[in-house]
Amino acid sequence: MRIQDNPFASEEITPPFSDEWAAKRRVADAIRQLTEVLVTSSPDIEKMHVIAAQLEVTAVDFRTSPRIFGRSEWAATGEHGSFGQVSHELNPMAGWSNPIAPPVTSWIDGDLARATCQCGWAYEGPPGSVHGGFVASIFDQFLGMAQILGGQPGMTGYLHVNYHNRTPLNTELTLEGRLVKVERRKTIMRGEMYADGVMTASAECLFVQPKGGMHSIDTQSSAVQQP
Repeated sequence: MRIQDNPFASEEITPPFSDEWAAKRRVADAIRQLTEVLVTSSPDIEKMHVIAAQLEVTAVDFRTSPRIFGRSEWAATGEHGSFGQVSHELNPMAGWSNPIAPPVTSWIDGDLARATCQCGWAYEGPPGSVHGGFVASIFDQFLGMAQILGGQPGMTGYLHVNYHNRTPLNTELTLEGRLVKVERRKTIMRGEMYADGVMTASAECLFVQPKGGMHSIDTQSSAVQQP
């Protein structure tokens, strides 16, 4: 399997494919900053209404521009890069042009997969800690990318997360993942998350390749739900 065929492929920070993606990354970064400010500030109420009015105008203006729904459609135009490049920008956990992504940056290092990310105040669950749901989502994204070690991509069959210690906010998190085994259409991965050298969580994930491959998921979803 070629890396560019892996729907879950992530990579270290790379230059944007085009000026359009460069501009979109800038917008996404501004929205991330705005989100961080929103959950950590208490400005005058009237000031917030003024800000809201400005953003509502911006949203309407944005909405009137040409729109493309779905990463497959973005790639199909032939003007925005390959599916992998589009995913690198729009993935909800790793996309540099997606403001809800931390983002998670992953890469392969020999027979291991590695990743880094940092979650700000917008991701808070327990006081000063990353929400457990986001910890699970980070593992799902990271281990999904790490499937490339097994040579076949698949959909998540199960994700089991153990929470060992709190995962702190505003701290670089490092992840390490490894292949456990490949059995027919099934791939099992394991991973750990660390903050300042302390393991905060670990996970095991089963991925199942749909019959006919990843591009057949629309018609073969039942094969994923029942491995």
